[in-house]
Amino acid sequence: MAIYSIKDLEKLSGIKAHTLRIWEQRYGLIEPKRTKTNIRYYEDEDLKFILNIALLNRNGFKISKIAGMTKANIAEKVASLSEMNFEYGTQLDALTLSMIEMNEFKFDRILSANIQQIGFERAMLEIIYPFLDKLSLLWLTGSIHPVQENFISYLIRQKLIVAIDKAPLLSGPKVKKFLLYLPEGERQELTLLFMHYLVKSRGYQVVYLGQDISLADLRDAGQILSPDFIFTMITETFGKEPVQRYVDKLADAFPDCRLLLSGYQVIAQNVKAPENAVILSSLDQTLEFLESVNQPAALAESVL
Repeated sequence: MAIYSIKDLEKLSGIKAHTLRIWEQRYGLIEPKRTKTNIRYYEDEDLKFILNIALLNRNGFKISKIAGMTKANIAEKVASLSEMNFEYGTQLDALTLSMIEMNEFKFDRILSANIQQIGFERAMLEIIYPFLDKLSLLWLTGSIHPVQENFISYLIRQKLIVAIDKAPLLSGPKVKKFLLYLPEGERQELTLLFMHYLVKSRGYQVVYLGQDISLADLRDAGQILSPDFIFTMITETFGKEPVQRYVDKLADAFPDCRLLLSGYQVIAQNVKAPENAVILSSLDQTLEFLESVNQPAALAESVL
């Protein structure tokens, strides 16, 4: 069983520690446990309850009214809001709760409702990506456990793979070909999978190599495939050599290919783009670039 400080509750719920203490004292909503040295702490059930209360409070329920509700009634109201209210904060709260509880059913219900309402791409951009940003912060501050992060990452990965599979598979000499990969040591697979979806859904051909790809293996793939574009991300610390040196080697290896470079280290290290490369510093810039690529989709032949 995990234990949490009141600061952990603040990070996870978005409710200030001072406010949480007032709620405890005035309404008796939760009662912290204490260690032998009289340090306050909270358990999993306390955290889940506070997340539910925070979600209701942000959606117009007065704390005095919530205090008079049963836990079952609170859970019922939260479930209803998660499905009906598509506001940004509500969805982040609901997804955080599904992660903390490791509740696949709740996660699927929330995301499926969003996809039905606004479409898969907008659900990823407006709900899942902000949630992943919050997840990174919670991970860095030690407010969640690796098993919870792995659980939710796997569920998002499943959704991405299903969406990729549903996008039309195109081929033909007129179809632009993108090769997607991550260098050795990079682990940002969810972002690469989303890039796969974005490229494929716009009528381009995608060859997905995945993560931990050496430059030698990439050269072999390039000789076989002759891609028009190669996309990669360098986000984690690039330990073997400076990022600029790696980018220059990549450009030399593929002089006739357009390189699309993204990731925190590319931006933070002020990498200078070779003549055949473009640095995509944000997701918005990546989307703009994809829209600018001249794709004669009408000439592409579907293989489905």
